[in-house]
Amino acid sequence: MTPITNIADLRAVGARKVPRALFGYVDSGSYDEITLAANRAELAKLRFRQRVLVDTTGRNLATTLVGQPAALPVAIAPTGLTGLIRGDGEVLSARAAAAAGIPYCLSTMSIATIEDIRAAIDAPFWFQLYVLRDRAFSRSMIERARAAECPVLVVTVDLPLRGQRHADIRNGLTVPPRITLRNAVDVLTKPAWGLGVLRAKRRTFGNIEAYLKGRVSLMGAGEWSTHHFDQTLSWTDMAWIRDLWPGKLVLKGILDPADAERAVAVGADAIVVSNHGGRQLDGAPATVTVLPEIVAAVGSRIEVLFDGGVRSGQDVLRALALGARGVLLGRAYLYGLAAAGERGCAMALDIIRRELEITMMLTGVTDLRRVPRDVLYDGA
Repeated sequence: MTPITNIADLRAVGARKVPRALFGYVDSGSYDEITLAANRAELAKLRFRQRVLVDTTGRNLATTLVGQPAALPVAIAPTGLTGLIRGDGEVLSARAAAAAGIPYCLSTMSIATIEDIRAAIDAPFWFQLYVLRDRAFSRSMIERARAAECPVLVVTVDLPLRGQRHADIRNGLTVPPRITLRNAVDVLTKPAWGLGVLRAKRRTFGNIEAYLKGRVSLMGAGEWSTHHFDQTLSWTDMAWIRDLWPGKLVLKGILDPADAERAVAVGADAIVVSNHGGRQLDGAPATVTVLPEIVAAVGSRIEVLFDGGVRSGQDVLRALALGARGVLLGRAYLYGLAAAGERGCAMALDIIRRELEITMMLTGVTDLRRVPRDVLYDGA
């Protein structure tokens, strides 16, 4: 393998090992991908203030995220279809996160089930909920998360309808993957991927098999969500979930201070400033652009997490300097998973950790729980 120095290297390796349709699912955004590109570009504009002759021995990288101890201010974001990027991908990722001492969040649209992850790791993990039109099934998902002793429920609020992702349509992405004349050559050149998926426990959406009543059929990437996600979802429903869920509640997909205020009012413990990785409303602002005003609006009343474009430890420090408590990693860890499974995921997390620690030293930061705003230049 080519020497791996950063997340971009893992991405390059992963792109060669995973079928085009699945890598495109991870890598692409909606429509013209304006917001996808902005997430990265706006983070890169932020410039660090270098400090010298600062004693940074005894550096502290640890923190808490939504009441959970974390060796880094980082958690693994909920991502769908992870078990098709690599066979048993959710289990492998959860193990890598547990070994790194950070939280792992399982998606409703995962291949592995809540119960699979509960059996695979001893560490508590978070669960992400998409609210379905069938509220009885949504309630059952919450009950399953409670039975698995998940301490945190993350409700994604920015997907009443799936944003159109041109790559998925062009590539004919289905779940489980379908071999066609168009993609046969691509799949056949990736035998290790194919064997891994064939040997895995599951190859379709594990958490919703009960909803499908045992019928396993080919589904377009957006077809299932279009028919079953609840487009009437409102703040009243968040109050309903708050009443059902006794643990910590996180609302993911907040981009406006007014919505952040509503999250405080409904009793959420944290929010994730997120535009769904540029995969929903194209033309929405980069998450780092709106992060400071959201932090200013809610103050210390609610914990603010961040995602969108994070590809390095430097990006983590940028978000912390702007007021985030921690960040969620999506594509960054998926590139590692695609490249080398659990080992690749662990490599991605180690890259983030090393970059973060070096940047701490060069900016004079000693504790990631208290990163001053002047680590960044004003107006940068």
